[in-house]
Amino acid sequence: MDIFKKIEREQMRLDIPSFKSGDTIKVYFRIVEGEKERIQVFQGNVIRIHRGTTNATITVRKISDGVGVERIVPLHSPLVDHIEVVSEGRVRRSRLYYLRNLRGNAARIKPKKIY
Repeated sequence: MDIFKKIEREQMRLDIPSFKSGDTIKVYFRIVEGEKERIQVFQGNVIRIHRGTTNATITVRKISDGVGVERIVPLHSPLVDHIEVVSEGRVRRSRLYYLRNLRGNAARIKPKKIY
């Protein structure tokens, strides 16, 4: 088992910022189209965090043209260029699935108060 742990440790990224459910983040994806490469930004609220070693994922939700879009992001994927925390939200749950049923201002997450 030590061989597997060693291989997983080599594959893990160390540049991931700390965030939690309810935070608004920007995920920069590296998109390869033919021979060209570009960066695509996906900004939304973190509604779920699945912790783990190399299989850690987050689910990010945003509203695009009135339609809810969720994307599951593997944190240690080489296709993820970097992650940036935009703002911190104040929530009392770790899984924010209830946001799927809310619309408009009801789906807002309150900002975290900094004293």
